[in-house]
Amino acid sequence: MKFILKIVFSALVAFVLSRYLPGIHMESFWTALGFALVLSLLNFFIRPLLIILTLPITIFTLGLFILILNALMVWMASGLISGFHIDHFSHAILFSLLYSFISFILFSGSNNKS
Repeated sequence: MKFILKIVFSALVAFVLSRYLPGIHMESFWTALGFALVLSLLNFFIRPLLIILTLPITIFTLGLFILILNALMVWMASGLISGFHIDHFSHAILFSLLYSFISFILFSGSNNKS
């Protein structure tokens, strides 16, 4: 149940961001829901492999390359979801920064077992 709620709230964040950020085009909330699901699957399966493969550059940049990997995950998800389009990679970077920050704020207290 927690996973479904996280997907729904992540979709809501993505949908609201797409309304306010230039260069991010999302047709509907259902598209945002598909995006959130695809992004979570990419983050589960592909992102760990990319982190391992890019470990030297991540260490060299003191972890800042992870921001580029996050944007790459968003960019890849936009390619897999019809109805979601990002005009330029710089828009993907901005979107992923805000998406990650807002998601962190929303879900930071959900890991407590109290």
